[in-house]
Amino acid sequence: MRWQTLGSRRPIVLIAAAATALLLAEVAGAQTTSTTSSTSTSSSTSSTSTSSSTSSTSSTSTSSDVNTGQAGVFVDAQGTLHTRALPDLTGTLRQRRLQAAQAGLAQGVAKASPLRKVSLNRLEQALAANGGVLTEEMSFLAGLLRLQYVFFYPETGDIVIAGPAEGWIADPIGRTLGLTSGRPVLQLQDLVVALRAFPPDQTKTPMVGCSIDPTEEGLASMQRFLRTVGSRATPADTQFIVNGLRTSLGMQTVRVDGVPADTHFAHVMVEADYRMKLIGIGLENPPVRMRTFIDSASPGQVSRNALIRWFFVPDYQCIRASEDGLAIELVGDGVKLVGENELVAATGERSVVAGANRASKVFVTSFTESYPQLAAVSPVYAELRNLIDMLVAAAYLQQEDMYRKANWEMPLLGSEQALPVRTYPAPSQVVSAVAAKWKGNQLMTPIGGGVQIEPELAVSASNRLADEGNKVSALREQTQLKLSEGQWWWD
Repeated sequence: MRWQTLGSRRPIVLIAAAATALLLAEVAGAQTTSTTSSTSTSSSTSSTSTSSSTSSTSSTSTSSDVNTGQAGVFVDAQGTLHTRALPDLTGTLRQRRLQAAQAGLAQGVAKASPLRKVSLNRLEQALAANGGVLTEEMSFLAGLLRLQYVFFYPETGDIVIAGPAEGWIADPIGRTLGLTSGRPVLQLQDLVVALRAFPPDQTKTPMVGCSIDPTEEGLASMQRFLRTVGSRATPADTQFIVNGLRTSLGMQTVRVDGVPADTHFAHVMVEADYRMKLIGIGLENPPVRMRTFIDSASPGQVSRNALIRWFFVPDYQCIRASEDGLAIELVGDGVKLVGENELVAATGERSVVAGANRASKVFVTSFTESYPQLAAVSPVYAELRNLIDMLVAAAYLQQEDMYRKANWEMPLLGSEQALPVRTYPAPSQVVSAVAAKWKGNQLMTPIGGGVQIEPELAVSASNRLADEGNKVSALREQTQLKLSEGQWWWD
């Protein structure tokens, strides 16, 4: 967050962040109450919010129509993100779609299973036998909802992933969800990106992540604009300041690290980053109870020119490994939100500083504690957790040399030419969103943050959890591989 003192007749707080939602996000809108009024307009502009410091507040949002239905985005040919919204389907129409989706699936794969197994080697063989053409079952990994286990069978060379599963349906904005649970289904294209990040040739990817940040030029321009505002700002100036701040910040840069930006995998990371920021600064109502940054922010608690950044990171103590290394279980919810403080110079340059802002700490702690509930009702957060699980599993395969032991070189899954996954527009920029709120006596503009995943930390010996009672090992041994020719998944 960028903080500035305006010396106004009444104190004003402005909040700026990246304005974009990747993929097809279900964005919750601001709710109208007896003390709050809200309006929303369409998506190509940034978001603003104004309110007074009394019990009666007024806010305005100019991103997407987020009051009803499901919101999403598209990325244009220039790499700029735009939001869009569709009405939510309910009642008879929704039921008909569910029935049609279930009828279109094979009976076995449509049935819910507490533990479905997928042999990655045999899946690739089946893909080759089908001329390299993906079936729907292959694309959605037979309906797996989470990668919960990895088993290796030296005697057959099978590398198996396992987890709960059910049939699936594409919702109106394109996200593939479980028929009953509504949880996002794992996608082969995402698993392929993870496997290619830790391939058989032992190439390593130290960090996978994304960031949405203002440019140095934008920060400097913002500081120049704030100096022109003067010391006589009043509530009547709010929209002028909001527009000027958004214009001076300009386009923010979307950066993806470690994996190709033109993949579904990258889009999920950026969407999760964006929507977390909107929740933090009060431009998206969280779908579960939590304390946001704006709930707790007190401008007097931090120094002038402070910048606070929020990052998603994995909970690196997330695997329970068998003693022989042939099986792991991915445990917990795997995702934490952390904060970092910086200072912004007049030139726009940033430097890390010690100390934590209390409101930021409250927000990241509350967000992390609420993550299981968030993932249950907002699919993008479950998808982010699934991506982390995939990366950790891929890093484990490489670290334990399972590719060589299985004699599996991934000729199809490892080849972009044979199995293209880089089929999405690469996000590169987004218009800044700005919110304004009368609170305290300084000007706050939170900007920056992202996703940072270092999968090798999760599989290091120091972070592995013991297989107490040999439960993970016993489950691997109980899993039978009596498969027919061409079969690659089973319950």
